[in-house]
Amino acid sequence: MIRAWKDLTKLTQGAAFIVERVRLPETGVAIEGEFEPPPLAQLTEEDQIFVAAFVRCHGSIKQMEKFFGVSYPTIKNRLNRVGELLPFAEIETADEAESTPEARPSSSANARDLLTRLERGEISVQQVLAGLKRTKGDSK
Repeated sequence: MIRAWKDLTKLTQGAAFIVERVRLPETGVAIEGEFEPPPLAQLTEEDQIFVAAFVRCHGSIKQMEKFFGVSYPTIKNRLNRVGELLPFAEIETADEAESTPEARPSSSANARDLLTRLERGEISVQQVLAGLKRTKGDSK
């Protein structure tokens, strides 16, 4: 299955694509429609490897430097570039957090709550995104 995904990534060469059929091998159930792959699956093979390495290194840029044999700025630049391709998680900078202190704690607390509920399997990614959009709209 991973091999097929790598082949698909090479075939599309970064172009957008839609999955039209999903089959569950255990049950034989097939679902047809238009399904957009998750953002991580839309990355190039090289970027997917980079993200996997970052997770395996527990986010340690020092370990990433050693693993890839490149400098700190190179890792940071690649992280920034890949981060721009993954718009599903917005992270506020310290400056943004200080700009409106009265609004930030509740939206941050809400985001943490949503992510905790997602980890527990209580809600879906779509529900998290909808909740984050509501929170962002409320804080403006």
